[in-house]
Amino acid sequence: MSFRTKRVLFITPFYMIFQFFLLKYIFLLFCQVTDIYLIGLSICLGLLHCVPMFFEAKKSTCVGRFLQTADGVWMWASVMFLIDIVAIYIIGYFVNIPKSVIFILLFIVPVLGVYNYHKAHKLVVNEKILEFDNLTKDINIVQLSDVHFGSVRHKQIISQISEKLKELENSCQIVIISGDLADGSSVVGVHDFDDFKDVNMPIVFTPGNHDFYPGIENVINACKNAGIIVLDNDKLEYENLNIYGLTYSFGDIAMPTCEEIKSNLNQNLINIINYHVPYYWEEFSSMGFDIQLSGHTHGGQFYPVVNIANWMFKYNKGLFKNKHGKYIHVTTGVGSMDTPMRWGTDSELVILKLRKR
Repeated sequence: MSFRTKRVLFITPFYMIFQFFLLKYIFLLFCQVTDIYLIGLSICLGLLHCVPMFFEAKKSTCVGRFLQTADGVWMWASVMFLIDIVAIYIIGYFVNIPKSVIFILLFIVPVLGVYNYHKAHKLVVNEKILEFDNLTKDINIVQLSDVHFGSVRHKQIISQISEKLKELENSCQIVIISGDLADGSSVVGVHDFDDFKDVNMPIVFTPGNHDFYPGIENVINACKNAGIIVLDNDKLEYENLNIYGLTYSFGDIAMPTCEEIKSNLNQNLINIINYHVPYYWEEFSSMGFDIQLSGHTHGGQFYPVVNIANWMFKYNKGLFKNKHGKYIHVTTGVGSMDTPMRWGTDSELVILKLRKR
């Protein structure tokens, strides 16, 4: 049983309790409702939250993906409704709010939902410029991360990315995927990433934490079948770049030592470390890496989580440069974890333009 599955099972009882009280206080804004009905509805939502996951882990189906997506949308809506009713009850403590106004305030959630869902599925291309003194030749890198291929975003997201990459073939030289190509919410088959075969650029991938949940061997086999270069604590020299892929380490997966990491540097090239999480930038920079490419945070994905993520992560999203001229770029990712909603962040591919200073 994967970490993700254990996490979902652990959270589900608390999720049902949360749903019970959320629904209770929403209904109390308009009428009384018997608790037994709310208990039944909360149990149904709890089952929707976890049961399809077991079927998707064996074989992904349209029904399973629809149920997982519906659960993801409702999870997002639950957070928005919670904020809504807290505001309504606080304001209502001081003044009487007409039922029509309450209805309008609640109706804002599904309206926002349409925008959030559209935003999560609209893939955009952003550009950043990185300048170096020792660059011998201009080069454009396409970075992406957090595709989260799974039940909520399945083969359509792979097709969407590959089509966009094909549009960039004439202006970019290499693609780097900074982890979480897979999600763990569904099985990964050997042909699931085959659309990437049509991209006429080398594609480099280094595993993130979610890539281990559906079985890292499955993800790597699908990558290799699609012609993707897997850098698992290994390096690749391409033109004037030296790219080292540092695999996410947790549990019994050991992280290479500092000396082992440093041994992969090439002082004659621009050194890039592809590491899923935006941690240890100061350490990697001091070792000699010019660029760190990360993801993981999704930029918070949607408000108000964006604000929380800005507080939790020192480098939550965007491009950062230190006084030594070293960079870290943290992309907001392409896919979405659990809930297919975005607000305040892009589903993005980023062209990193390396230029002579």
